[in-house]
Amino acid sequence: MENEDRTRDATEVHTEQRALAQLPVVLALADAGKLRVSAATRKPTAATMRLLETVLPGGEFYANEPISGFAWPLLLQAGGLADGPRMALTSRGCTALSKDPALVLKGLWERWLKAGIIDEFSRIEAIKGQRSANVLSALKPRRQLAAEGLRLLTEDSWTPVDALFAKMQALGMDPKIERTEMRLWKLYIEDPQYGSLGYEGYSDWSLLQGRYVLVLLFEYAATLGLVDVRYVPPEGARSDYTNQWGGEWLGRLSRYDGLQEVRLTPLGRLCLA
Repeated sequence: MENEDRTRDATEVHTEQRALAQLPVVLALADAGKLRVSAATRKPTAATMRLLETVLPGGEFYANEPISGFAWPLLLQAGGLADGPRMALTSRGCTALSKDPALVLKGLWERWLKAGIIDEFSRIEAIKGQRSANVLSALKPRRQLAAEGLRLLTEDSWTPVDALFAKMQALGMDPKIERTEMRLWKLYIEDPQYGSLGYEGYSDWSLLQGRYVLVLLFEYAATLGLVDVRYVPPEGARSDYTNQWGGEWLGRLSRYDGLQEVRLTPLGRLCLA
């Protein structure tokens, strides 16, 4: 009953038109020299994310919680549309200004799957130890396998994210986060010893693979208009981490925990084709 109440109170965003409206704004900002990213990490600066939250049509999914504002600069770089710390438009980016926006969005998704700038799992900051050597699995096959989950969605109905997780598991679609079981001990919440995810029962599918799928869906697929989303505030939205040592002190494991349901858009179907 509690989950039904949360879904009933969820915010619903139809993302395709939102993405079609946001794309030219982001390109225009880059063309005007208004966007900045770190030269070392290629991630957007705090000022850039604040600017995008203010000017993007439809705004952010959550106030003061960059999701699309974080994703857009990375997507432009991965797509070869902008480059450098000042996010200067490339020749491809200049062409995109006058190109069919739907085709540009499709190209950005395809390029992200092949050459995304970051490991999306790094956005689950509450799970520590990710930077230890040889802990995380190879990114490109993991990302592409997680993206195959979109093929389990339809345009006709909403799919609860936990139902999507169950379908993926049943079909053997397992974008494992850790490179080996031994490396799983390096991942932890709060404390590297007591909060290690290597303990039996401390690394459920939804906690690791599921969180990775949530990031990919919410931050990238939804930003690009491939999936409509229904979501609630992330605090207290999921309880799969609260039995972990230190987890009971966290209001949420990630900013993506509030994603409740997803639905494929016509643009999403085009991208899958």
